[in-house]
Amino acid sequence: MSHREEAPPEVPESELIRVRREKLDRIVALGFDAFPTKADVDTTIAEVVKTYGEKTAAELEAAHVTVKIAGRIMTIREFGKAAFLVLSEKTARIQVYCRMDTLPEREWALFKNLDAGDWVEVGGTLFRTKTNELSVKAAHLGFLVKALRPLPSKWHGLTDVEQRYRQRYVDLIVNNEVKATFETRAKIVRYIRNYFDGNSFIEVETPMMQPIASGAAARPFQTHHNALDIDLYLRIAPELYLKRLIVGGLSRVYEINRNFRNEGISTQHNPEFTMLEFYEAYADYNDLIARTEELLSGLAHEVCVAEKIQFRGNEISFARPFARFTMKEAIAHFGAINEHTLDDRGALERFLLERSSRDEADIAAMNGGRLIAELFELVAEQHLINPTFITDFPTEVSPLSKQRKDDPDFVERFELYIGGMEVANAFSELNDADEQDRRFRQQLGERERGDDEAMQMDQDYVNALEYGMPPTAGEGIGIDRLTMILTDSPSIRDVILFPLMRPIRE
Repeated sequence: MSHREEAPPEVPESELIRVRREKLDRIVALGFDAFPTKADVDTTIAEVVKTYGEKTAAELEAAHVTVKIAGRIMTIREFGKAAFLVLSEKTARIQVYCRMDTLPEREWALFKNLDAGDWVEVGGTLFRTKTNELSVKAAHLGFLVKALRPLPSKWHGLTDVEQRYRQRYVDLIVNNEVKATFETRAKIVRYIRNYFDGNSFIEVETPMMQPIASGAAARPFQTHHNALDIDLYLRIAPELYLKRLIVGGLSRVYEINRNFRNEGISTQHNPEFTMLEFYEAYADYNDLIARTEELLSGLAHEVCVAEKIQFRGNEISFARPFARFTMKEAIAHFGAINEHTLDDRGALERFLLERSSRDEADIAAMNGGRLIAELFELVAEQHLINPTFITDFPTEVSPLSKQRKDDPDFVERFELYIGGMEVANAFSELNDADEQDRRFRQQLGERERGDDEAMQMDQDYVNALEYGMPPTAGEGIGIDRLTMILTDSPSIRDVILFPLMRPIRE
């Protein structure tokens, strides 16, 4: 018996490619098309495994099931005049048994020039081997395409994390768990879409290129439209456009959108990311707390078939109700700080000086609300492992939120944290046009003082509010971070097919 495998790692890749090109020339000389336009298939490998995976050898023999499948060759094991191929398609695999005396001479010659990585079509009969493995006894072997580059070595695999992200196509070929992660991501998006469609929301699309970067506190990417000779910004959030639709009478809207923020990269941040945003007229942020619990607990059941999951060594429960703290309560609870001292600006500045790397001048330039928000991030955020709502944000850091009636220094807003990360942000929407105008102007002042993440003025949005927006609550949920949690992925790059990477410089 011989295993047909790639040469040892010390053989230059260029030599391996040369050998494969020679094999392709021989395959073409046999009369096979180097690049056929279609494959002769009648089912998928996954369907075959699903339908016949539990059938016994006797049942398969009695049924005489014939199939036509296609897939990528992952391994070849040769036994002189016979061989086994393992074919892969998505996350499913099946073994193919080839014999010289059952294949046409030309097709056996084709087999002799195949390599791991090549794509083939196979027609044959299902059976079980002596080791009870479901297999296809090949009566036909067809050529689809030659992999000119060898797959990563079976001994080392594609283990370099950065290379996996740069060459996601190779990562998907050799790592089935990566395929499974992105299949799960698709299930998450499908469940969310079905949930909102089933609750009378309308899915909409809003502009990705906008004349004003607004709807969130973030640094935008800028571009230029030549024909109109105007600067435009890639969307940092769809919020203000979605609320214009509420003004227009679409009382429940949602968008699964791509946002772009010209900021740092980390295990939780990618400059291009996916958000769900939805807006519901006649509701407030308490209504969205209930809706969010319903959505996420149902999603965990659908995707993970459980209320409890594992994320980075922690058990996370999606059982309702989720935990809930005001921002001040969270600081006091997790930071061992007396809640009453948080009303004292001097005490806030001292806490930040002691616990952060910011200098005294930076801290002195912050407004009171920003001081509280910064302190929360320092002392509480990393402790919020199970789903936890943080409510009652300072007005200064919430320019689009409605103020609390009993305390206008704080707004009707929550953020949801899971696994120590912010996953959702929601509030009772500010619908007072004059107050919104004042908040925008306050943000302009922040920009003038050097905060390049402060919002820009959007006069048209103020005009829209002057037509009247009913009481409304809105929320954004990060699809990427949610997928990280439900697939136990340590980095956001693990759940984005093609994350942004620093260019390779020779």
